[in-house]
Amino acid sequence: MSRIARVSALRLKELAGQGPVDLIDVRTPVEFREVRAMNARNLPLDSLDPHAVMKERNGSSNDPLYVICRSGNRAAIACQMFINAGYNNVVNVDGGTEAWDESGMPVIRGNKIVSLDRQVRIAAGLLVLLGAALGILVSSHFIGLSAFVGAGLMFAGITDTCGMGLMLAKMPWNQVKGEGVSCCSH
Repeated sequence: MSRIARVSALRLKELAGQGPVDLIDVRTPVEFREVRAMNARNLPLDSLDPHAVMKERNGSSNDPLYVICRSGNRAAIACQMFINAGYNNVVNVDGGTEAWDESGMPVIRGNKIVSLDRQVRIAAGLLVLLGAALGILVSSHFIGLSAFVGAGLMFAGITDTCGMGLMLAKMPWNQVKGEGVSCCSH
């Protein structure tokens, strides 16, 4: 895994004051609609195609591409995807949209939603509780459900990728009706 360049929200604001910056937000369309950095465009991680993104930049693939998400984790994954595809001038925005907003940077706000991270915690907790309850009340074989979720959470923590999160991102309640999944704009 290559070392990913990082920038603080405040430094990115300074850079934006010197000229346009290309900022993509890799959260789900619904998360993007809730709150987003001014001038960010939405390209969800689950459908991100680094080659297509760079092709759309019309020859500016050598200029830095800044990547943001909620806290920085998904942006780091997206940056690594670009690096693996041969594009090294990608920069993760430290702390993501949370840091951007807390720094007093300009944001666009929409409707409040349940974040993808919270959805994962809710679903994982429900599955563990369900496995334990069914293991006690129905058959001890159901305890395997709790063990499977626990193993998945350990894998997510170790690899910094979350299969449940990627799956939940594709759910209808995490999509924006009337807009393409990868084309939400300002």
